Amino acid sequence: MKSAVETLNPTRVRLTVEVPFEELKDSLDAAYKKINQQVTVKGFRKGKIPARVIDQRFGRGAVLEEAVNDALPKFYTEAVNEAELSVLGQPEVDITELKDGETLNFTAEVDVRPALEIPDYSGIEVEVDAVEVTDEDVEKSVEQLRERFASTSPVERAAEDGDVVTIDLEAKVDGEVLEDGVATGVSYTIGSGELLDGIDDAVKGLSAGEEATFTSELKGGSAAGKEAEVTVRVTQVAARELPELDDEFAQLASEFDTLEELKADSRKRLENMKQYDQATQAQERVLEKLLELVEVPVPEKLLEDEINTRKHNLEHHQLGQMGLDLEKYLEIQGKTAEEFEDETREAAVKGIKTQFVLDELVKQEKLNVNQEELTEHLMRRAASSGMSPDQFAQAVVEGGQVPLLVGEVARGKALAVVVEKATVKDTNGEIIDLDDEDEADEAAEAADGTEAEAAAETAEAAAEDEAAEKTEG
Repeated sequence: MKSAVETLNPTRVRLTVEVPFEELKDSLDAAYKKINQQVTVKGFRKGKIPARVIDQRFGRGAVLEEAVNDALPKFYTEAVNEAELSVLGQPEVDITELKDGETLNFTAEVDVRPALEIPDYSGIEVEVDAVEVTDEDVEKSVEQLRERFASTSPVERAAEDGDVVTIDLEAKVDGEVLEDGVATGVSYTIGSGELLDGIDDAVKGLSAGEEATFTSELKGGSAAGKEAEVTVRVTQVAARELPELDDEFAQLASEFDTLEELKADSRKRLENMKQYDQATQAQERVLEKLLELVEVPVPEKLLEDEINTRKHNLEHHQLGQMGLDLEKYLEIQGKTAEEFEDETREAAVKGIKTQFVLDELVKQEKLNVNQEELTEHLMRRAASSGMSPDQFAQAVVEGGQVPLLVGEVARGKALAVVVEKATVKDTNGEIIDLDDEDEADEAAEAADGTEAEAAAETAEAAAEDEAAEKTEG
């Protein structure tokens, strides 16, 4: 076999491959064997039909077609490996010549990773938010904890802001009660905004046993997005009572003996959260600066695939879980379809460029991923997906996704190398020392559980966007 490579543009090549006919022997034998198992010829046992009979009865062309279809992937792969190409996606193959007993010639056009030059990045400088925790921040954190330990007691009066009411709901659309539009014994805190728009105004002023009707757009269910007439009946009004902010509360709500110790711990947790946010911000801004330094051509077909994947995931997974369609989502976001298209394309371009650049850095810096690093990353991904580590690992292995995870870890290490060499200052002009990723992880672990979880999910989502997994060749 002989092959040659022609560069069509920085991200696409054409392979020209010439295969001597004798190299098709194995595929021809396999073709005859396959046809033998599929057809019946009177006078011959199944599977024992001579090749000449198959040629006479079914045509030599059918055999050649089967043999070529079998052989093409092997010869294409050999040509790719011989040229040391990093291909992306599937090739467009064209058989240019097929002479029985003589030769098979074909071309294959395919997208490839562009050759990149990573310039010196040691001079990158970025600014991040300073870590500042005010007394108001601490008071707000303690107040949120206090809210979690509030108690309720029934009262014989009309409902007010902050009360917890027990209600029955009935929703009608076009005068008909919805099958899934009836709920009883629902507990709702007035002012929380956790149910339907307009419900707060409807229930305020109602006492137990009274009802009101209001109009609201349904957020979920069979009639999501439609205007409904909702009847709400109050069955109980309960006042929320907050515990006193004193040492007794500190002992109830934490492992501390005094309120001052609780406040000091809250301050430390908030500082840790802000440090984690600061480290994430530094990574994002260093990455942006790095991308500005590198000229990265993007294959158009790959870009279109990535855009379609992002749209599909948004429409069929994220929005589907919220009971929204794309049109309603855009309305809520206050965006036009054109703005959405532009933002999606921009994000896809950035994701592809990020992966190309970081993958090149992995090679340039000769970075490897060990088992411990892969396991730690798998644990984080499992936690963000809501699966157990064992379930997630099994899904990854069965789906053949291990190389993707390895790539994610390697790219994370590559970015860490760049961040380490960058100059990071906060808004106060202080140089920030981002020693290593472990420090940020420790900060996240030390931070308040709910807030840390949200930050981790945000960081993971950003990482997935930047990694643009679909660009794996």
